[in-house]
Amino acid sequence: MYREHEYYLKRCIEVSKASREHGNTPFGAILVDEDGNILLEQENVEISTHKSTGHAETQLAEKASTMYSKDFLWKCTLYTTAEPCAMCAGCIYWSNIGRVVYAMTEKDLLSLTGSDEQNPTFDLPCRDVFARGQKDIRVIGPFPELAPLAAEVHRGFWNK
Repeated sequence: MYREHEYYLKRCIEVSKASREHGNTPFGAILVDEDGNILLEQENVEISTHKSTGHAETQLAEKASTMYSKDFLWKCTLYTTAEPCAMCAGCIYWSNIGRVVYAMTEKDLLSLTGSDEQNPTFDLPCRDVFARGQKDIRVIGPFPELAPLAAEVHRGFWNK
């Protein structure tokens, strides 16, 4: 049974906490099928793997694309703590995931990370990236009531 978006976003926040506890940047993403089942959970792995493309959304989309068909993924939703960056949006696009839901905007994230070289945040909404493509990927977010919870995991992490 599919639950409210807030339920899945709160799970993403828990995944982001685990990411930070494991020494990585505090981001988390999950993949949910059309029936509401959580199929995959993914932390960021940038620091622990020295992989600059180790964003939670990119890693999740890459993994999902090897496990499921494009038709199946089109009916899935990628939930994430922060709006996907341009790289992650591109990976979501090519993986054919049909919907993205996020808690806080990339601008919210920039206010937390500042000029930290670990996360040189874009000012490019994922909606703009998707709008340049040929697929009608649905984007839902931000969720102002959950943005502070998602942001709290970042407090004290970044060297503004």
